[in-house]
Amino acid sequence: MLQDYIIPESVAEALSFLKSKNGQARIIAGGTDLMLDIPEGKIKAGFLVDICRIPELTKITMEDGIIRIGAAVTHNQVAKSALIREKASALAKAARSVGSLQIRNSGTVVGNVVNAQPAADTAVALVALGAVAEIVSPEGKKIMPVEEMYAGVGKSVLDSTSQLVTCVRFPACLKNQGSSFERLEQRKALALPMLNVGVMISLDKDKFQWARISMAPVGPGPVRATEAEALLAGLTADAEAIDKAAGAAVAQANPRSSAIRGSREYRREVLPVLVRRALEAAVAQAKGVIK
Repeated sequence: MLQDYIIPESVAEALSFLKSKNGQARIIAGGTDLMLDIPEGKIKAGFLVDICRIPELTKITMEDGIIRIGAAVTHNQVAKSALIREKASALAKAARSVGSLQIRNSGTVVGNVVNAQPAADTAVALVALGAVAEIVSPEGKKIMPVEEMYAGVGKSVLDSTSQLVTCVRFPACLKNQGSSFERLEQRKALALPMLNVGVMISLDKDKFQWARISMAPVGPGPVRATEAEALLAGLTADAEAIDKAAGAAVAQANPRSSAIRGSREYRREVLPVLVRRALEAAVAQAKGVIK
């Protein structure tokens, strides 16, 4: 049973309260999933610790080419941010895809990661961007790649009764780089993604220097298409190379048949199309053809 709702003014205060309650308190930010999970008995919490008034957690900043998104930043803040639209367009597009306007106004990007759903749109984009999470606890701070925060379907390695993700951070896109996000859904409003793909690439003139391709839901969390990424390195950024990579990406995808998301066979057929579209858009952006 919920006993109290705490609104700390600092990260230290939030951690101190968590520690004092010995696992009975839990972090809350947007709460769009948590406030449904508690009444359904999926999560037990005697105390909720709301981090949305901690100033440094509410900001999107860039310093020395690294973009930082605080734990209390909402999807709509990210979607509307001029910095994110210019330097991480895949994430801006992913944030616009989440739920409804009301959900985007309250749900947070970091919460989308911590909730550990395999097809979380902004998590897929963050993995493609090479994002890491800063995690603090009474024992100190550690850095973890976003793709390593999944312990299983709907299970995070993070313990929200003792740990707090203060931010996610990643390098901003440079002049010769581009990112993109593609999504397949059954309808345009409030639909879970049948598939989604995030991509970031870097070019050296007309050749791929490197690429990062993130796919979901084809595993417990966003899955990197590392074989396709390796294939692209050094190849001319043309249709032939992109088609080869799109085909190779399927080898590391293991989608399950779902009444909501479609059959395994259908999604394996469609996945290369999304990868190809994302790569094409990222290459066009890197070449300055599109913004």
